[in-house]
Amino acid sequence: MHPNPLYRSDDRALCESLIDEIGFGMVFAATPDGPRVAHTPLISTGDGAVQFHLARGNALARHLDGATALILVNGPDAYVSPRWYANRDTVPTWDYVALELEGRVRRMEAEGLEGFLHAAIARHEGRLEGAPWRAEETSRHVWDRLMRAIIGFELEVLAWRPTLKLSQNKPAGDRARIAAGLEAAGHAALAHLIRNLAA
Repeated sequence: MHPNPLYRSDDRALCESLIDEIGFGMVFAATPDGPRVAHTPLISTGDGAVQFHLARGNALARHLDGATALILVNGPDAYVSPRWYANRDTVPTWDYVALELEGRVRRMEAEGLEGFLHAAIARHEGRLEGAPWRAEETSRHVWDRLMRAIIGFELEVLAWRPTLKLSQNKPAGDRARIAAGLEAAGHAALAHLIRNLAA
């Protein structure tokens, strides 16, 4: 989390929407073997928890049940050039959106993992063009093999720490030029957030 309170938000709905829209993050935890990180799909339960799964062989999987962990969801980010400021006598920076979730992890039973998988499939298939693929198209043999290969977890979120560093410390004219510059550089999502959240 950025130390400047200007870049923080207490908007829980915004945090939930970041998890929903991005749908992927990193889980960090300390283990007896040192710090570890795993990359995983995420789903918010909507009631203060986030579910995910890891491969059974992942170095972090055997240490998570009952542990305190940190999930990081990265939103759009990009370099911000001083060429976009009215006063160019400054330095470059980086604008970004990130959400840290800290909490206690518990391992899910098989039914919870299966529910997570069906919810994730439905959510992501629903965002694609055309007829969605359905889990029922997978043979029982293949599905059972998947279920044996992964472990489901749920993190009870005890701390939500979003950072929305969107050039809020700059005057409106600079923010407009930054958004235009970012859009021209191929960072339309970040430009949109600067125009709509930093105003």
